Amino acid sequence: MRIALDAMGGDHAPGPIVTGAVQALQADPDLKLILVGDQEQVEACLAGHPDAPLDRVELVHSAHVIGMQESPVEAMRTKVDNSITRCWQLLAEGRAAGIVGAGHTGAMVAGGLRLKRFLPKVRRPAIATVMPTLKGPCIILDVGANIAPKPQHLVQYGVMGSIYAKHILGREQPTIGLMNVGEEAGKGHELAKTTHGLFNSSPLKERFIGNIEGRDIHRGAVDVVVTDGFTGNVVLKVCEGMFEFIMKMVGQSVFGVLHHEKALAMSAVQELVAKYDYSAFGGAPLLGIDGVCIICHGSSKERAIQNAIGVASQHLRSNLNQRIVQELEAMPSLGEDE
Repeated sequence: MRIALDAMGGDHAPGPIVTGAVQALQADPDLKLILVGDQEQVEACLAGHPDAPLDRVELVHSAHVIGMQESPVEAMRTKVDNSITRCWQLLAEGRAAGIVGAGHTGAMVAGGLRLKRFLPKVRRPAIATVMPTLKGPCIILDVGANIAPKPQHLVQYGVMGSIYAKHILGREQPTIGLMNVGEEAGKGHELAKTTHGLFNSSPLKERFIGNIEGRDIHRGAVDVVVTDGFTGNVVLKVCEGMFEFIMKMVGQSVFGVLHHEKALAMSAVQELVAKYDYSAFGGAPLLGIDGVCIICHGSSKERAIQNAIGVASQHLRSNLNQRIVQELEAMPSLGEDE
C-alpha cells in the first residue's frame, strides 16, 4: 500500500500536507507514503512530527511546483522536474500504486493524459466527486477532466460511477441519472439525446432512470449522476459556493436571535460544516486510469489530505480498477468515438 503524495500541491503546502500525511500513516499501519517535493522543506515539516513513523516514509525531491494560475501544458513543458509529474512517474514505474495531490487540477489530469495510462477499454478518464444528498452521498462525474465528451464516454462514466457507488459508497444496486435541462427523453442537446439512447440500449438500462435536473442531485434522486466535464465542474463550484453562503447566512440569522443557546447553536452549525465540507470527503478520484489518482481541493489542509489518502487506500483495497475493467469488457461495443 504505497501512495505518492504531492507535498507541494495546494494553497497551504507543504506544512498541512505533511501533517495530513503523518496523520494518515498513524491511522493505517499498512500504509507507506512517498512524499514528493522540495526535500529541504518537507524534511523541515517532518521534523515537527517526532512521532511520525518515518520507516514508512520515502522522500523524492522535485525542484519545481506548478502554480494554480499557470497553463498546465506549458508549465509541464518548462518545469520538467515538477512535483505532479514526479508523482505520475512514480505511478508509471510501479513504485507507487496511487497518487494524491491538491495542486493544479488541470496539471493532475494532464499528467494522466500525457502518460496514456488508461485502463483497458476506457476511452476517457473522469473526475468523480461525492455529493451529499438527503438520502446519503451520491457520486457525480465528470467534474472537469473531459469538457467535450462523446456519448460513449458518458456511458462508460455510468459504468465507472456505478462500481464506485457500490464498492465505496455501499449502494447495492446504484441508480444512474443523466444531467439534462428536463426529465423528458427528448430534452437537451444532441449529446444528451444520443447518450440517453445509448444508456437505454446498454446493460445499464435497468438501473438508468433517465434524465435528471440539477435540483435532483441533493434530493438523492440517483446514486450516480453522469454529465460532461464542463457542466459537472460548474455544478460542483455552484454547490460549494451555495454551501458556504447558506452556512454563513444560517450562522448570522441564528446567532443574531439567540442568547443563552448561542453556544449550542454554534456547535450545531460547526457539526454541519464538519459533516458536509469538502474536507470530509477527502478528494475526487480520477477514474479510468491504471492506478489510483485522488485530486484534492486546492484549499485542502490536514483533515482533507488524511481523508484523501484514506480514499486512495480504500480504492486500492476494493480492487476498483479490476472491477471496472471486468464490467467494460463484458459490455457490447458502444461504437467508435474517434
